[in-house]
Amino acid sequence: MALMLPLLITLMFGTFELGNYFWSEHKVVKSVRDAARFASRQSEFYTPTNCTAGTVSSTVATNIDNIARYGKLSVTVADKPKIFGWTTPVTVSLSCPAIGSYVGIYKGKANVPVVTVTATGVPYPSLFKVLGFTSTGLTLNASSQSAVTGI
Repeated sequence: MALMLPLLITLMFGTFELGNYFWSEHKVVKSVRDAARFASRQSEFYTPTNCTAGTVSSTVATNIDNIARYGKLSVTVADKPKIFGWTTPVTVSLSCPAIGSYVGIYKGKANVPVVTVTATGVPYPSLFKVLGFTSTGLTLNASSQSAVTGI
């Protein structure tokens, strides 16, 4: 028992930490996916006749960031992000790739507006931070695209 207990404890806590890493990664990916879906419904991006890639207004970018990091539009000081320490805002970009044949509202169009939401450098909150271990140096990253459908 004295020989196996340290190995079993290490294996057990390593499993907890690995599970926490995958859970945190899942939350970031799902948050970015939800933000991309929200962004695809913004009337600012919807241009069925021609697509012009460009910048995003600060109000829409803030709303998309709030959806990604907090899960809601209006955020107060007391709100906490979905991942502890997630302070870096997401980036939002609009592109107009000229690939494929389209159906629905984009049938016969040359370019389709696609919004991309990206989260980079989200710090991984280790379970062992409570025990005095400093930052692991791991960061979580995610990106999601969605075709703009407008309102």
